[in-house]
Amino acid sequence: MAQRGPEAPLARLGLKRDWDFLLHLPLRWVDETRLVPIGQLRPDEEQQAEGVVVACEVAVRGRRQLLARIVDGSGELLLRFFHFYPSTRQQLAVGRRVRVFGAVRGGLMGLEMVHPRVRPVREGEPLPQRLTPVYPTTAGVSQAMLRARIERALRGVEITETVPAELLQGRGLPPLREAILALHHPPPHADVGHLAQRQGPPWARVKFEELLAQQISLRTARARRAEHRAPRLAAGGRLAARLLGALPFTLTAAQQRVWREIAADLARVVPMQRLIQGDVGSGKTVVAALAAAQAIGTGYQAALMAPTELLAEQHFGRIAHWLRPLGVEVAWLAGKLPSGAKRAAREAVAAGRAQLVVGTHALIQERVQFAKLGLAIVDEQHRFGVAQRLRLRAQPAAGDTPHLLMLSATPIPRTLAMSYYADLDVSGIDELPPGRQPVVTKLVAAARRDEVLATVRAEAARGAQVYWVCPLVEDGEDESTAELTAATRMYEQTRRLLPQLRLGLLHGQLPAAEKAAVMQAFARGGIDVLVATTVIEVGVDVPRATLMVVEHAQRLGLAQLHQLRGRVGRGAGKSYCVLLYDEPLSEAARERLRILYETTDGFEIARRDLQLRGPGEFLGARQSGVPMLRFADLEQDAELLELARDVALRMLAEHPAQASAHVQRWLGERADYLVA
Repeated sequence: MAQRGPEAPLARLGLKRDWDFLLHLPLRWVDETRLVPIGQLRPDEEQQAEGVVVACEVAVRGRRQLLARIVDGSGELLLRFFHFYPSTRQQLAVGRRVRVFGAVRGGLMGLEMVHPRVRPVREGEPLPQRLTPVYPTTAGVSQAMLRARIERALRGVEITETVPAELLQGRGLPPLREAILALHHPPPHADVGHLAQRQGPPWARVKFEELLAQQISLRTARARRAEHRAPRLAAGGRLAARLLGALPFTLTAAQQRVWREIAADLARVVPMQRLIQGDVGSGKTVVAALAAAQAIGTGYQAALMAPTELLAEQHFGRIAHWLRPLGVEVAWLAGKLPSGAKRAAREAVAAGRAQLVVGTHALIQERVQFAKLGLAIVDEQHRFGVAQRLRLRAQPAAGDTPHLLMLSATPIPRTLAMSYYADLDVSGIDELPPGRQPVVTKLVAAARRDEVLATVRAEAARGAQVYWVCPLVEDGEDESTAELTAATRMYEQTRRLLPQLRLGLLHGQLPAAEKAAVMQAFARGGIDVLVATTVIEVGVDVPRATLMVVEHAQRLGLAQLHQLRGRVGRGAGKSYCVLLYDEPLSEAARERLRILYETTDGFEIARRDLQLRGPGEFLGARQSGVPMLRFADLEQDAELLELARDVALRMLAEHPAQASAHVQRWLGERADYLVA
């Protein structure tokens, strides 16, 4: 039931228990421990002054505003309010003594403060002895309300240690009580800039506590999962071996290593929870196909879910091509299938005739019932939410929990993997198949489009193929309309400029059959230039495509640009990626493009992307339910993360009650969750 009354806005901030208030730490601090005589106020600084109100009136000078003047014997200060209430005028009644705090600026009428903080005082009233905290807030929650409620918690809660003292000995971390008090009430001599940057021992202790809660909760989720039973899929090795023998290529050493790790997981009765990460084109799909073969060979079904229809179709075509000759029945299920075809696919899955089903969200949205699901595979897993993967995994496997294999072409920086993926086993395919050529990246201003068109003609003349990608052009448009408009406009424009070339058009609004026809024509070499939206970001594999042109490249994120670049360089020929950008560039866009130009290493790009965006955006939908970090910074606090991981393992093994109390303190109602 939703909360009402004065507690409701506090609940929106996540503030319910006393500990929530104690851990609601300031954004910044202001120094109200000193008064500056009005005559000595300095412009462009935040300062505090005190004086008696000598005038207060509402004036209309371009816009309605409240103007008040205070004096203290050394000078006069104007207070200006563009937004005010009757209570503001009452506070500033003539003859009243007030203390004002704000940024001082020079004006036509002398020094002034705009929207200062005003507090009526008695003459000689003592000044605060500590810096004043400024807390994160929301509509309906004033700083005064927050300060009062936090003060009550500070007085009423005994701040005890949950971490055994011997585990932190010699680490230079202050006691928790001391750290929390120092952050809510820093002494006057504290370095406010240092505190605002979250540096110093008090912050280090709080960050460690937060990281420790996250590590304990994730490792508890892993331990809980180990209590479930999964089907032992060890007997399917013959089918997997037949698939290996039938492949027209040899696995790389990295693929072989990862396949051995998966096979060992599938042979156990503990549900596999493994994330395979590998750069664009590293060969994750064939490893997933081997895992599916292992499950099918043991008599179970496998399911592969991908976030887009195009990617799911690519998987379906490739894996069906490998497995059908071995007698495996592969079904296809997507939202845009005709109702009859969907019904037939569902029936085949429910009866167990379909041993592998490949599809999109339709696998969890179309009332699909599996006869005996033993393995769920999720590609580009960060695009799915926790609940979506749980629903796929909730299918019965003769009373057991299916194994889960997740794939990601967005490499995860080490600190992020330690922090947010501590509940998973992570394998990396860190080697590209032989013959893959590094892609040369070029940054070209849109004004030089003619040079790019000349390059396109030259590539097509020698038999190569080209992707021309155009992201959404108009901000704020309906996404489907904007996508269609952008792609169609670029297609018509390019056709006029390159009349001698065969062009194709691909976007998300095309019917599935048309999309498939366009991709098949491009793959067969019947299209020279494929004009597309970012729908081709993942999954498309055309070895003869050697040039990728990305329009408005500054609009796209690092990971997306890197994925797009990975569509070329899949054959033996030299490949290029041209990032066409519009001027002027923002600093953020310039930095993104510079990173793409400097490196093709997916792990380095992911690390820099994490620095630019932070973990919340980087992780995407996966983390609904995982405690996001409020205070710790994964790059700056890597040492604290290492310590938190080690202490979490010790506490779970030697002090389980204290570990549970620690998580409860930090997460409250969110402490009891399952990470999928």
